[in-house]
Amino acid sequence: MQAPDFWRHDGLVPRLLSPLAGLYAWGGRKKRLGGEGFRAAMPVICVGNIVAGGAGKTPVCLSLGAKLAEMGRNPHFLTRGYGGTEAGPRLVDPIRHNAGRVGDEALLLAAQGPTWVARHRPDGAVAAAEMGADVLVMDDGFQNGSLRHDLGLVVVDGAYGFGNGRVIPAGPCREPVADGLARAQAVVLMGGDIVGVRRHLKGKRVLQARLVPGVEATQLQGAKVAAFAGIGRPAKFFDTLRQCGAQVVTQKSFPDHHAYGKSEIAEILDQGLEVWTTAKDAVRVPAELRAQVRVLTVTLAWDDDAAVDELLAGLAWR
Repeated sequence: MQAPDFWRHDGLVPRLLSPLAGLYAWGGRKKRLGGEGFRAAMPVICVGNIVAGGAGKTPVCLSLGAKLAEMGRNPHFLTRGYGGTEAGPRLVDPIRHNAGRVGDEALLLAAQGPTWVARHRPDGAVAAAEMGADVLVMDDGFQNGSLRHDLGLVVVDGAYGFGNGRVIPAGPCREPVADGLARAQAVVLMGGDIVGVRRHLKGKRVLQARLVPGVEATQLQGAKVAAFAGIGRPAKFFDTLRQCGAQVVTQKSFPDHHAYGKSEIAEILDQGLEVWTTAKDAVRVPAELRAQVRVLTVTLAWDDDAAVDELLAGLAWR
C-alpha cells in the first residue's frame, strides 16, 4: 500500500478514524502482552520502526551486521520475508531464491551475510543458532512479541517523523508513539530532523545516521532519467536522484514491495531515457529486463560510530 496524504497531518479524516485506531492500538498492545516471548540462545537486535513504510531499517541492519563481523562475531540476519511466499525457517540463497519467494529485503541482507526467513521468528532464531550464529540482527518485528529483543532500535525518518502521530488507520503508526519509544533502547534518526522528531525523544538515546548514495551517483550528474520506486516513500528516492544532479523527466511510484510485471517495466523503458531505481526495487524487476535498469545503491553513515560500537559491545553475550 501507499501511505495516504492525510497520515502526514491531523484533520477531519484522522479524527473520524480515531475509534478504529483505538481498537487497532488495543489489539496490538494485548498481543504484545500475551507472553514474554522466546529467549534465543544469542543476543537479538531488533531494528524496527513505529510508522508503517520505509524508514531505512534494512540499511541499518546491514551496517550493524558489518560492525558485528568486524568485532569478530558471527551475525545472522532474520526477517519475516514480507512479500514472499516462504514460511521458513529458510536460509536464503540469493542465487536460487527470488523476491517472490523470500521477499526483497531478505535478498539484500543475504548479499552480505547469512539470512533467515521465518514467519514465526523464534523458529528462525533456533535455526540460526544451529548454524553457528552468535548474534541475530532482525529486520522489523518490533511490534511482534514472539522473540525477545536484547536491543531494540527504532528507526525514524527525520523528514517524516511519526506523521500525524495517530495509529493506523487514522495515521501511519503501528502503535502509540509513546508505547514504542518506551520499549526502545535507542532511536536511529535518519537524516536531518526536518519535522521536529527530537521533541518526542527526550530521555532517549539518539543515534544520528544518513544514507549516502553509492558510486553510481557520479553517472547521474546532468543525466535525463526516468525513475520508478515501490518503497515506503518513493519521493525520497526521486529527491535523491535530483540531489545527485539528475533531471528526473518522469517518475512513477508503486506500492511498497510491488511485484513488477514485464509490461510495467517495458513501458518505462520505452521512453528512451536512462531508467533508475533502488536496490530494493531491482530485485523485483523481471530477470530478463533487470540489466536495462540502473540501480542507485545507498550505504549508511553514522555521525558517531563510537556510540554505535559502544552499544553493540554492551550486549549481554551468551
